[in-house]
Amino acid sequence: MHAWPRPPHALPHDRLNEPPNGARVCVAGLVLVRQRPGTANGVIFLTLEDETGISNIIVWRQAYERFRRAVVSGRCLRVTGKLQRESGVVQIIAEVIEDISPMLDELARPAAESGLETDRTG
Repeated sequence: MHAWPRPPHALPHDRLNEPPNGARVCVAGLVLVRQRPGTANGVIFLTLEDETGISNIIVWRQAYERFRRAVVSGRCLRVTGKLQRESGVVQIIAEVIEDISPMLDELARPAAESGLETDRTG
């Protein structure tokens, strides 16, 4: 098993309970779901997954227009935004959305080629 190539400065999803409500955080993960309900007035809901869990992302119309390509076509995204906790639900209001899908290619390369070490002791 080799190390996951974690995007720089991305907080694992299972640690989203640590920052205070309203903190600016950065998460990254595979896009599991993209939803754009007709009743949501242009709001898009994303669900990202990393190896520790999932994150719910809210993309307001202005952020969508700015980062449309990443939102529409990215397989793996890094999202920076404001952490919002309400009634036990944690979500991130997207401010910056980056398509980091090329990092997925590193997972397919042998460890020696990609520079990642393998741990075969266990």
